[in-house]
Amino acid sequence: MIHDPLSTGCEPALLKRVSVRLLEEHERRSFDQLLIDRHYLHDARLGGQSLRYVAELDGQWVALVSFSAPSLHLKAREKWIGWSPRQRARRLSMVVNNSRFLVLPERASFPNLASRVLSLCLRRLSDDWRERWGHPVLVVESFVDEERYRGTCYRACGFEAVGATKGFGRDKRDFYVRHDRPKQLYLRALRPDAQARLRRARWSKEWAQYETDVAGPCPFRAGELRGLLDRLDSMKDGRSGHGLQHRQRYVLACAAVASLMGAGGYRAFANTCGKFTQRQLRALGATVNERTGSFHAPSASTFQRACSRIDPAHLATLVGRWLAEQEIGALAQLAVDGKVLRGSSRSDGKAVHLLSAVTHQLRLTIDQIAIDEKSNEIPAFATLLEKVKPPPGTLITADAMHCQQESARIVLQDYGGDYLFGLKGNQSGILELAQNRLKQAAFSPGGRP
Repeated sequence: MIHDPLSTGCEPALLKRVSVRLLEEHERRSFDQLLIDRHYLHDARLGGQSLRYVAELDGQWVALVSFSAPSLHLKAREKWIGWSPRQRARRLSMVVNNSRFLVLPERASFPNLASRVLSLCLRRLSDDWRERWGHPVLVVESFVDEERYRGTCYRACGFEAVGATKGFGRDKRDFYVRHDRPKQLYLRALRPDAQARLRRARWSKEWAQYETDVAGPCPFRAGELRGLLDRLDSMKDGRSGHGLQHRQRYVLACAAVASLMGAGGYRAFANTCGKFTQRQLRALGATVNERTGSFHAPSASTFQRACSRIDPAHLATLVGRWLAEQEIGALAQLAVDGKVLRGSSRSDGKAVHLLSAVTHQLRLTIDQIAIDEKSNEIPAFATLLEKVKPPPGTLITADAMHCQQESARIVLQDYGGDYLFGLKGNQSGILELAQNRLKQAAFSPGGRP
């Protein structure tokens, strides 16, 4: 029987003496047995990468805590973070699950012990995880059965309740069974910028090393993919000769879907498409191999030959427009941004300047145009929106160059959208007017000037 060191003494003084450390290997059997005997799940098994902690007071165990691999799919978590399926596939390892939490003394006697232990674990979790598994942690998730617990210690440690699960539990790798006991999902960011970092379009070299080199999942159904094939039929096949095993539209459709799933490069395209099922390959337009009687994914060399003989801008336009039709909210927010194409050159020696429309939600380029040599982004703004044709209600964001009446008029009157433009002090009078309006809004009833 475990001695209860909290049986006497003042709780605040005792809590200051509580410490947390990683479990040592020779203690594993005792740790697991306590979870089996006293935790309400009666199960000590953990999935994937994991860490186990013990909280001690004067050498005696007072709590057991474990962290392990996160859930694969959680609608409330994905909404809270705001990342795309591609980002989730590559960065899910940055999320860990507080899979077990067992307080050994009676909680009613010392109600703050749980939050004290959890707080101590969270302070060191990311560093410990990096030391053990080679990468830091940005978010912690936990499930609370609210028929048993109120989640008070999680709220005290900065966790946020984001929604209830649907009452399914994972059984084996890709199989879920209904248990009809939905739990409340709690999430806690371990850094102030955790959510913004996880949904960032590109990571710096320092952080990119932690991304998992995987692609997926494929978010499109067979019926949706047929629309992509119809669009790709308009592109002329630049290949020639006998023995072409795959139609060009099939190769390009595979490349487009693999790219949307996170694959980059011909070899990555081949590896990603090589994992598609026969049904998926057929939906992408594959033809049956006469020798094997089945569908085959294109090889890396096939992707290279097909993609090197097409107009990439035309392909991007076709895929972007098809994608906008599939994602109802894909065009809800668009960023218009100009970039110089590195390594390019015009007749005057200057690099090619492109103006692109990029979706905030998917972080993908819907369309782009080259800016004329003797022009700039301002007149190209209208031309780009004419190609994209954003639906009414779309929010268009752009930098300070477009903070002018004509650009605002185009968004509001021509397309019925809203705009959010940057503003700098070099635009005479506008900055001062905006500052005055904000001051009026701050002190007026209802927050409006």
